[in-house]
Amino acid sequence: MSVRNSLLALLDSQPMYGAQLKAEFEARTGGQWPLNIGQVYTTLGRLERDGLVEGAGTPDADGRIPYRLTDAGRAEVLGWWDQAVPRDVTPRNELAIKLALAVTMPGVDVRAIVSAQRAATLTHLRELNRSKPRRSFGETPPGVGADELVLESFIFADEAELRWLDYVEERLARS
Repeated sequence: MSVRNSLLALLDSQPMYGAQLKAEFEARTGGQWPLNIGQVYTTLGRLERDGLVEGAGTPDADGRIPYRLTDAGRAEVLGWWDQAVPRDVTPRNELAIKLALAVTMPGVDVRAIVSAQRAATLTHLRELNRSKPRRSFGETPPGVGADELVLESFIFADEAELRWLDYVEERLARS
């Protein structure tokens, strides 16, 4: 997740101070990725240092200074929208690491690990599906909601994990 680019994108809509950026980010991502306010201000400091944002006026009564994009910041946001998310750096997957180590360690019950993970993933998937908005038969859904997109990404990830666990079990059974 690129906090840096997300903050730039939010500032493209209007000047905001750190707490507003935090609240907007969390609201627009369905509250699934809470931000630490310190991370927001540290990132804003780097963006200002790099000439992508600047202070927009004087501090308010609470001492907060809104930030706005510079022309360079706006160009950075436009470039971010135009580029695919890079796939050259694969994020670490704790489950894959755990299973890779488990199959190489004597005395580890890999099948039990897979079984426990399957149960946890199924439980999580059920919770996610229960949290989806309910619609009546024939009801036209409203426009695309950011929180629904994030929720669906989690559902698809859990479904993919279950398919991968099936594959792992099949490989274990053959070996």
